[in-house]
Amino acid sequence: MDLLNSMQVSAGGMLAQSTRMKISAENIANADSIQSENGSGPYRAKQVYFSTVMDAQGQARVQASVREDTRTPMNAVYNPSSDLADARGFVLMPNVNTTQETMNMREAQRSYEANMAAITTAREMATRTLDLLR
Repeated sequence: MDLLNSMQVSAGGMLAQSTRMKISAENIANADSIQSENGSGPYRAKQVYFSTVMDAQGQARVQASVREDTRTPMNAVYNPSSDLADARGFVLMPNVNTTQETMNMREAQRSYEANMAAITTAREMATRTLDLLR
């Protein structure tokens, strides 16, 4: 693998991790949204899933896809005075765990920084190689 390919792999990792940070920020921002945009219920947390795909040159690349988290149940909070309360007085709240999302964002940030360091190192190696050829 040459330096350009390694930089492309790291750039793909940075793109995937920035998607992860964006989704975590969106989840945290909507942690108290009891009505979704279409009015169908509370905000449902989103999760980022990574998969490996092969590009045209046969190099493995990371691809990020975003899906709603349907496995985690919604949180029910007792609030009988709310207009959105059910017959028992419970209001459905988003299935967002802000602590987990904060840790997700921190981990994505660290991975982003590691990919950036790999690109910086590859660029420095290419520059040194060109300097030696002069």
